[in-house]
Parts: sequence; C-alpha cells; structure tokens
Amino acid sequence: MPTASESFVTERSLPGERFDVFLHAKFPHVSRGLLQRMIGQGQVRVNGRSIKPSHHPAAGEVVTIQWSEVKPLGVTSEDIPLEVLFEDECLLVLNKQPGIVVHPAAGHEEHTLVNALLHHCAGQLSGIGGVARPGIVHRLDKDTSGCLVVAKDDQAHLSLSAQFSSREVRKVYHVIVCGELEPSQGEIEAEIARHPNHRKRMAVTAGRGRAARTTYTVQERLRQATLVEAVLHTGRTHQIRVHFQHIGFPVVGDMTYGSRPNKRLAELTGYTAPRQMLHARLLEFTHPRTGERMTLESAWPRDFTAALVALAGRAGEQPKPQR
Repeated sequence: MPTASESFVTERSLPGERFDVFLHAKFPHVSRGLLQRMIGQGQVRVNGRSIKPSHHPAAGEVVTIQWSEVKPLGVTSEDIPLEVLFEDECLLVLNKQPGIVVHPAAGHEEHTLVNALLHHCAGQLSGIGGVARPGIVHRLDKDTSGCLVVAKDDQAHLSLSAQFSSREVRKVYHVIVCGELEPSQGEIEAEIARHPNHRKRMAVTAGRGRAARTTYTVQERLRQATLVEAVLHTGRTHQIRVHFQHIGFPVVGDMTYGSRPNKRLAELTGYTAPRQMLHARLLEFTHPRTGERMTLESAWPRDFTAALVALAGRAGEQPKPQR
C-alpha cells in the first residue's frame, strides 16, 4: 500500500494532553479515531519508538507519521452542485455554500461536501483523511460559507496540510458582528480550548488552551452591527466566533456564542439571521506542484448580502461592492 511520511518536532510540553488529541488538533482533517488506529499500528512514532494514544507530548520530541493511502469506499457519491473556483489535476478550490456539512459524521451521513466531491472527482481524492474525509485538508463549519481547498492526491494533501500547520496559508474572512465595533482595527490574542462544560463548544482560556491570534479591520458600519474583515493567523476550532464573543461582539446569527446579543439585535432592527454571518472570503497558498503562490476569492452568498441590506442605515440601501 503506498505511503507518505511526514516528520515534525513538538514545540512545547503538554503534560495534560493525550497524543491522539494533540495530533487531531494539528491535523483536524484526520479523525481522532483514525489517528488512534494509526498509533496502535505503529504508524506514529516518537523519537523512533511506538507510543500509546495516552502518551503526553514533550518539547523537542521528533514525531514521524506514515500516512497510508485509504480508499474512500464507505461513502457514496452524490450529484450535488459545486461552485468551483479553481481546479487542476492535484487540487480544487470551492466556494462552499452555507448549510452543507463538509464530511460525513453522526447525524450527517449523506448530502455532505465529501459526497459531492466523490461524484465530481470520480473518486480521485487524497486518502489521507480516511474513509469519511477523502481530500479534506481543512474544514469550514456547516453554516460558514466560502473558500475551501481540497486535495486530489496524497502529496498535494501533505503539502497543503504542512502549509496550514506552519501558518503559510493566508485566510481572510468577512464577518458581520453584533454592535458597533471599536476600534476600527485591532488584534485579538487569546488562547482557545474545549469548553469545560459543553463538549461541542470552545472557549477562551487562561494558560491551558492553544495560542490563537486574529486581526481585524472594520469595513462598514451598519445598524447595531459591523461588517469586519478578519485575518486568521492561527486555525483553532471556531476561532473567529469565540474571539469576537470574547471581546463582546459576537457574530450575527451565532446562537451558540451570542444568543442574547442576537436577540437584542432582532428587537432593535427587526432582522434575524438564518445562520452565523461568517464567510471565508480569501485563501492564499502555494501550489503543491508548481510552487506558484495562488490567491482565490469567493463572492458573498445571497443570505450574507441580504443581511447587509437589512442592516444598512436606510431601508433598501445596498452594501458596498466587494473588493
């Protein structure tokens, strides 16, 4: 079976974290269950030795991973329309629409982006993500729209994954937040970890989370809301949603991290968002094969534009054109 190898050195000790959890945070496109099996089969080695999933990462350890090619046999292909921004023989970039789950999971076994990709690519996808996640290098939440890159072969997958891990990928989002955000430019630097009481939520923590940094620039001031351009300098789960909640300006439509401000927004403006108003506007990375620096941009979906119109200063006023 074809394999590809990848090595890296752990930057710091994490005495309270299991190794499978540590790897899943570094490679979120790979399921934790698959990583546990790989560790058990000796495909993950630390300083040349096999480990257990419960091993705690220590600073300076050399981690070597043998990625086995896994054919996506357990997921069916579905003819679901895709908006393709770029495609060649080793990758494609999509403008993901809101409301679609990226990969199959409990409660979402069908009608996912992976089902659509299997049909579109006729099965030609990287197998590193495992049976349920072929080609998936990174993810967007179900209700987040915008740019998403997919790998067609393992070498492209490893290259793109390494770029995400080393923060060489530029990720720019457009987001509408509740309230009148001040100052007009800023930086949010606050560690993020799993919420202590809610398994599916994240939270800003002190001293026990992972470093997370977001910078932002106000694009337009609306009624009781603000259109913001946010740049992710790290890639933590729910980072933008958690960071803007942390500074008191949760994302419009995000009832997980900002239910009260959103209810207040609806009372003041009469507008209720159908989802979180978060859009992955731009993705910039180095092409794995050609070495060319690529920049892909995606247009706002209709509901995002509708939100801007509804929250504009005057009824019927149109949002500013996208840059």
